[in-house]
Amino acid sequence: MVAAADKGKRSKVEDGVESSDPVDGELVLAIEKLQEVQDELEKISEEASDKVLEVEQKYSEIRKPIYSKRNEIIQSIPDFWLTAFLSHPALSDLLNKEDEKILKHLVSLDVDHSDVKAGYSITFNFSPNPYFEDTKLTKSFSYSDEGTTSVTGTTIKWKEGMNIANGVAHEKKGKKRPIAEQRLVSILDFFSWFGETQDKSPSSMIFDEVAEIIKEDLWPNPLKYFNNEADEDDFEEDEEDDEDDDEEDEEKGSDEDEDDEGGSG
Repeated sequence: MVAAADKGKRSKVEDGVESSDPVDGELVLAIEKLQEVQDELEKISEEASDKVLEVEQKYSEIRKPIYSKRNEIIQSIPDFWLTAFLSHPALSDLLNKEDEKILKHLVSLDVDHSDVKAGYSITFNFSPNPYFEDTKLTKSFSYSDEGTTSVTGTTIKWKEGMNIANGVAHEKKGKKRPIAEQRLVSILDFFSWFGETQDKSPSSMIFDEVAEIIKEDLWPNPLKYFNNEADEDDFEEDEEDDEDDDEEDEEKGSDEDEDDEGGSG
């Protein structure tokens, strides 16, 4: 009853009705002051985020000539990107034999952060090959102020009889599934990733994660994968967590079935 009365008094104060209790007035004033402080903190956080983006943008520009220099050196190393992809514990699991043949023609890989706030793009540059007419395949991710992401990709111009990105399932060669979304009955061809845009199917979830892995892991230091120095522990831990969740779900379902049987008896 006391709590209800106090609540009634506070609601009157909030509605603009003066209260005879000075304690309620002090409480409202304290809350108003607290809100002012929170607003000030939020403003500072927004300014900090803008400054961080400015710094990221600055160093993104500084890195560009270094990345260009790296690309020139990489092009002198046979099958560099193919080896790096095959050595990556997550990306290698998405590649089939046909993908590997195509990646032998990959001469450079670029991640463009020209405007870190607006988004990024990933570009695969190929030498002339028997599979498609394109020499450049690009996947772009654009961020809006509303928090949505617009995705566009190159429509591959496959040469006659060479279209392997037709949704036909193939057996993945990896022993493990480091990405949770790889729990599909079949895995689509890796190169269908370029055509995945607005589709929100499980396969598009995989390919969105592919973009993040390339941008945040493979692109910054592909040499560690080429040299096979990558630590698989992080990927294995993620997979073990997913497996534990599955086991818990199965056990829970089994217990519920037993309860149902007991109740019916």
